[in-house]
Amino acid sequence: MARISIDQINKKGYSAVLHLDTYCRQALGAELYDLVKLRASIVNGCGFCVDMHSSDLEKLGVPSRKLYAVSAWQHAGSLFDDRERSVFALTDAVTTLGPETVTDEICDAAAEHFSPTELGDLLLAISTINTWNRLAIATETTPPEA
Repeated sequence: MARISIDQINKKGYSAVLHLDTYCRQALGAELYDLVKLRASIVNGCGFCVDMHSSDLEKLGVPSRKLYAVSAWQHAGSLFDDRERSVFALTDAVTTLGPETVTDEICDAAAEHFSPTELGDLLLAISTINTWNRLAIATETTPPEA
């Protein structure tokens, strides 16, 4: 059981994050957005979100080997294309913020596959899942029982 139910006790704030989430899903498309969400959730160690987004990707028909490889995307060979790898690199960099994480090289690689507007949408998406991860971890939200 979660410590608190943000969606019940902070309805306006929760709704604002939910609206941003909806925007990001529409802007990026469900599969790419859920891949971003899965990768950030793995990096952050959010069990609830890893369960949710891997399940969502399964429902979208993403092969299980691709889902398993998200955790080791750098060494997954041809399971991911250059566009997806640029997304994972940017997701990792923004999720693990530090003095040298979001480099020009990482941003330039993503910019090869995304317009400035799309790149902005991608950054909003990465930021949104990081918000969800932090809320789920801080409230001790866990996956539903099998």
